[in-house]
Amino acid sequence: MTARETEVRDLLTLTGTIWIDGDTVVPGIPGVWSPTGGGVELKAGLDDGLTIDGEPVTGPVVITPDVSGLYYGKIKIQLLIRDGLPVIRTWDPDAETLRAFKGIDSFDPDPAWIRPAVFRPYGETRPETVPTADHRERDLLLVGEVVVDFPGGSQTLAVTEAPGGGLSAQFGDLTNGEETFRFRTLPLPAPGPDGHLEADFNRAHLPPCALTDHFLCFLPPPGNRLDIRVTAGEKGLS
Repeated sequence: MTARETEVRDLLTLTGTIWIDGDTVVPGIPGVWSPTGGGVELKAGLDDGLTIDGEPVTGPVVITPDVSGLYYGKIKIQLLIRDGLPVIRTWDPDAETLRAFKGIDSFDPDPAWIRPAVFRPYGETRPETVPTADHRERDLLLVGEVVVDFPGGSQTLAVTEAPGGGLSAQFGDLTNGEETFRFRTLPLPAPGPDGHLEADFNRAHLPPCALTDHFLCFLPPPGNRLDIRVTAGEKGLS
C-alpha cells in the first residue's frame, strides 16, 4: 500500500462534522453537546459508553481541542474550533465510505505536465474570502502567485503556504465534472532564491471533500480556474 493510499483510507473514516451551536445531539453518539468557554460540555453518564483515555465518562465533562482520547466504542470523537465555533468530528474505522473504497483513478504520469514556473510573493498574507465545501465562506490565506508556463501561454495560480512546507494551490480546469472531480489540489515545492520552481501536475490530487462530504475544503479562489485540460494527476474514486 502506498503512502497516498494509506492517507486516503484514513481520510475515508471521517463520518461526521457537526457544528455545536446550542444543545446538540451528534448522530450516532450518546449525550448532549453544548458550547462552553474554550470547548464544549458533554452531558453523558456511565451507561452511555463513552470513554476518555480508556476511562468511562461518568457525568458532565468539558471537552477541549487538546482532548485526543475520547471514544464511543471504536469511534473516535474529536473537537475542533472553526470560525470561533466548536465542531465535533467522528472517525469510524468501519465507515461505509472506507469499506466501499476500491482505489483512485489517475492519469498516467506524463513528464510534459512538469511545467516551469515562477513564484511571485505578495510580501504579506492576503486573506481571500472563498466558498468552502460545506457552503460557508471563509478566508483563504494567500501568500502569492505562481505563474506557470504552458505551451499555449502562461497561467497564474494564487497559492497558500503548505503545512509541511512549500506551497499549495486549489485549482480547476476544463476536465472537471467529466474526467475529474470539480477541482483538485496541486502541491508545489518551495521556490528557489530566484522564485523559480517546477509545477508537477502529475502530483495533482483529490481534495479531502472528494472522499467524504464531511471535510471543509476551500474551493479554488477566483482566477484559479485554468482554461486548459489538465490531463494529469488524480481523477476521482474508482
